Amino acid sequence: MKKITAVLACVLMTCVAAPRPAAADDSLTLIGGSFPTALFEVLVDVAEHAGFYKEQHLTVNVQYAGNPAVAVQSVAAGKGDIASINISQMLIGYEKGVRMVAFMARGPRLQGVLGVLDSSPIHTLADFKGKTIGETSIGQPGEIFTGVMLAGAGLHKGDFSFAPVGIGAQAVSAIQTGRVDALTQPYPQLKIYEATAGVKFRFFFQPILNDIPDDAFIASPAAIANKGDQIKRFCRAIVKAAILINENPQLASKYFVMSSGLKNTDQAIDDEYKVLKATNGLLIGGNPASMRIGEMPLRGMKILTKFMYDNGMTSALVPAQAEVTDQFITYANDFDHKAFAEQAKAMK
Repeated sequence: MKKITAVLACVLMTCVAAPRPAAADDSLTLIGGSFPTALFEVLVDVAEHAGFYKEQHLTVNVQYAGNPAVAVQSVAAGKGDIASINISQMLIGYEKGVRMVAFMARGPRLQGVLGVLDSSPIHTLADFKGKTIGETSIGQPGEIFTGVMLAGAGLHKGDFSFAPVGIGAQAVSAIQTGRVDALTQPYPQLKIYEATAGVKFRFFFQPILNDIPDDAFIASPAAIANKGDQIKRFCRAIVKAAILINENPQLASKYFVMSSGLKNTDQAIDDEYKVLKATNGLLIGGNPASMRIGEMPLRGMKILTKFMYDNGMTSALVPAQAEVTDQFITYANDFDHKAFAEQAKAMK
C-alpha cells in the first residue's frame, strides 16, 4: 500500500492553519459530473439562488462534464477547482495517477440499486436468473455492483444479462414494455421515475455498501492546499442549502427550476416539488440537528475501496485515508442549525 504523498500531508495540515480573510472576488469553478437536472445538483442551485455563496463571499462558476470520469480529468487538468461526482471514478483514477480527495458527501447512502416494477414476478435475487437488466450504457460500474449482489444469491455471470436503455423516458419505456426486467440505475433516478412517470418500483439494495455515501464533492490535494479557505466556505453554503431543501422543498423547487433552463411556471415548480418529496432522505441534511452534515466517513471509504479491489474494479487496494478528508466539516456546520432550520421554513 502506498503511503500518503507529501503533498497530501501538507493538505491535511491546512486544517489547523489560520484562514485568510474572505474577499468579495473569491471564486471556485465546479465541474458537475452528472446532467444539470440530476438530483444532487439541487444542492448547488439552492446555494446559489438562496444567496449562501454570496454570504460566504464566494462566486461559484458551474460547468457540466456530463459524466464523472470527464469531471475528474477536468479537475486534474486544472480546468476546475472541485467536482461533483459519484466517487467510483475517483477511486478508479487513483491507480492511474489521478489523485483526488472527497471532502463532502452529497448523499447519505450508496446510490446503486436494482429496481423492478412493483407488479414484477421477481421477488428474490435468485429470481433474476435468465433476466435482462437495463443500465444507462454498457460497461457502467452498476454491472459490477449488480453482479456481486446476484452472486450472493448463487447466480453466475451467464445467468443474467445487461442491456443499454439510456435514462428518463427511454429507461421507463424499456421496463414497462418488458424489453428489460429490471433497471440498475442510481436510486434517486428511479425515485424520480416514480414521481414523474407514474411507475412503482420494488428495490434490491447492496447489503455490504448500502449505508456508505458514494456521491461527493471532490478536489485535488493541490486545490485543497491552495483554495482550502474557499472550499470550506463552499461547504458551509452547501450545508445550509441541504437544510433548506429538507425544510422548505417548495422554495428549493423554485430555485432548481430557475437554474435548470425550464420555463419558470407553477407547473414546473410543482413537478420538481414532487421529485424532492419522492427523494426525501437521499440528500445530506435529512437530520438538520446533526453537526456533521456532509461528512464522508473514513470507515465507509475503507469498506468501499476494499469492495472495489476484491471485485476487480481496481487492480490495487486504494488507500482510503488518501481519498477522503473531514477537515472542512466542522466549519461547514459551525452555525445554529435549529435557528437556521426555522429560518429556512419561513423563507419565500
